[in-house]
Amino acid sequence: MEQTDAITAFAALAQPSRLDAFRLLVKAGPEGMAAGEIAQALGARQNTMSANLSVLHGAGLVESRREGRSIRYFAAMPRVGALIDFLVEDCCGGRPELCAPQENRA
Repeated sequence: MEQTDAITAFAALAQPSRLDAFRLLVKAGPEGMAAGEIAQALGARQNTMSANLSVLHGAGLVESRREGRSIRYFAAMPRVGALIDFLVEDCCGGRPELCAPQENRA
């Protein structure tokens, strides 16, 4: 992943509603969620959520599929993996155990 792509992804996530929507889609897994379901789960207006999902889609963090009159959204896990790889590419001076989640550290 290029630095500019990472910056675009981070900028998309740097807003509370978009971050909440993205995390909800990660939790939903491969089944994803319809735009209306996301808005309802987060207590957001549908048009506002559609705009937020559009930003996430533009950053490559979510994918969408039309299902009749609805659009179903999914976390773009390959892109998320690339973003994580970008962050830890040079992790810890060759000591990857230092990058483990806090609860896994000795």
